[in-house]
Amino acid sequence: MTGSIETLFAAALCFVGSHFLLSSGLLRPLLADRLGERGFLGMYSGVSTILFVWLVFAYVDAPYIEVWAPPSWARHLTFTLMPVALFLVVCGYMKPNPTAVGGERAFEAPDPTPGIFRITRHPVLCGIGLWALAHIAPNGDQASIVLFGSLAILSFGGMQAIDAKRAARMGAAWGPVALTTSAIPFLAILQGRTRFDWRGIGWKPVLATLIALALAVLGHPYFAGVALTG
Repeated sequence: MTGSIETLFAAALCFVGSHFLLSSGLLRPLLADRLGERGFLGMYSGVSTILFVWLVFAYVDAPYIEVWAPPSWARHLTFTLMPVALFLVVCGYMKPNPTAVGGERAFEAPDPTPGIFRITRHPVLCGIGLWALAHIAPNGDQASIVLFGSLAILSFGGMQAIDAKRAARMGAAWGPVALTTSAIPFLAILQGRTRFDWRGIGWKPVLATLIALALAVLGHPYFAGVALTG
């Protein structure tokens, strides 16, 4: 089920579409009612994993068809965005996230949006989206455009979908979060709706980001087939 651009496109469509379909306000309540919340989350994770594996294999086996020659500045753009993307993802996973699955408990805290959430309330999705966008320009082939484009659509589209579902589900509790945070990084800070919270971020995520960045650079030739040094 791999080996062509059409197959890759089908895998990307199924992977992205399944996320929006299964988590939609129409289908999720029906499935959660039948399977239970934990059963639904298990099914959701299983389907996502299977489709993601298909997507990766389809990308690896897809033919190389150049759309544009990578410009000289594209590599510098990637090197600039990737530390930011990794930092957002690492911080997002290291702190209780009010917008993540099962993150409702964060609303019970005196400050539900400390640290990284003052920058963006969707640090993980925003980081993945930036990572995807950072890899489109320096590649320029059809397969890379489909793969990274689909991940960017899922990430940035997912941010809007989550906000809508959180607003409907949390009611008044969502108001303070929406008013003091932003989906776009630093927008709420620039608008004066919140303040930068370095203490809430701490040094541990910074150290973890540096380690992740070093591993990404050293491991890139092995999992991506492209050396970033030398």
